Amino acid sequence: MSFADPLLRLALTAGHHVLKAGWFIRRPRTFGAHAYALTPERKLILVRLRYAPGWRLPGGGRNPGEDPIAAALRELREEIGMTAHGIVRLAAELEQRPDSRRDLVAVVVVEDVIYAPRWSWEIERVIEVPAWQLPPGMARVAEAWIAAVRDLL
Repeated sequence: MSFADPLLRLALTAGHHVLKAGWFIRRPRTFGAHAYALTPERKLILVRLRYAPGWRLPGGGRNPGEDPIAAALRELREEIGMTAHGIVRLAAELEQRPDSRRDLVAVVVVEDVIYAPRWSWEIERVIEVPAWQLPPGMARVAEAWIAAVRDLL
């Protein structure tokens, strides 16, 4: 971790909170794709973002009409440096907090992921954990997505 990392985290967190609060624009329906990515050893890959708390599934936004599987694979390449993968399938499309947000998130199961982490302005850290033994400090939304996918597997 370099000296600039804590400053970068502070700036990105502040920007994220301003945009999330919707101070400048009313947020339209958004679409996301996140990967329940498993290594060949069957460990789940989690990321810690610089601008939001907690461990999360790798993933991000997708355009309306964009294939969720293609979006999830793109996010894996961008966030963890994925170089290869095995079987890929759409596990679920979930509404995220429909009472306060209008998000539709696709969770895609990607098996046998091979990757080479690299420095990123967005990703602070990447870890592998047993899917049944999540680390402390999980983001609540990620825990809910993981539980929903585990029930489908």
